[in-house]
Amino acid sequence: MYLIREKIFDIGDDFDITDDSGNKVFHVDGKVLSLRDKLVIEDPSGREVAAVHRKLIALRPTYAISIGGQEAAEMRKKLFTPFRDKYTIDVPGPDDLEMKGDLLDHEYEVELGGSRVAQVSKKWFTIRDTYAVDVAPGQNDLLILAGVLALDLAESRAERKRAEDAARDQDR
Repeated sequence: MYLIREKIFDIGDDFDITDDSGNKVFHVDGKVLSLRDKLVIEDPSGREVAAVHRKLIALRPTYAISIGGQEAAEMRKKLFTPFRDKYTIDVPGPDDLEMKGDLLDHEYEVELGGSRVAQVSKKWFTIRDTYAVDVAPGQNDLLILAGVLALDLAESRAERKRAEDAARDQDR
């Protein structure tokens, strides 16, 4: 199991991914003022192992995931999914992952061919926002973690847009 804890007051949205014992597994470097909502995932020695960034030319929220400098997947939100969020983590070949969940409860499942390969739970603590990510043995942990980060970027961006729209409507 992994824990992704965002440091609320850290400039640039940098945070760590730890195992359930609290040991740092990855560091996530949020690129300040990035138009593309870019995150770089580093191993404990500071070497980049993966990256996530928003694709600028896309009709729906789309994020590219690279691992080891190579494009590994593209995550896209499905357009019409009433009452549930659904995302596809499109990997080359037939093994696409589906991420399904409830935006209000912050609970998601990652499936491969209809079988659950990871469980994602977003829990609110006193001042921190935390995801618990439980990945089944034999799965690509880094790809699933990058998918969760892309999900968080997409949801945060949608939340900011909703807030801006509400403020604009209120000014009218």
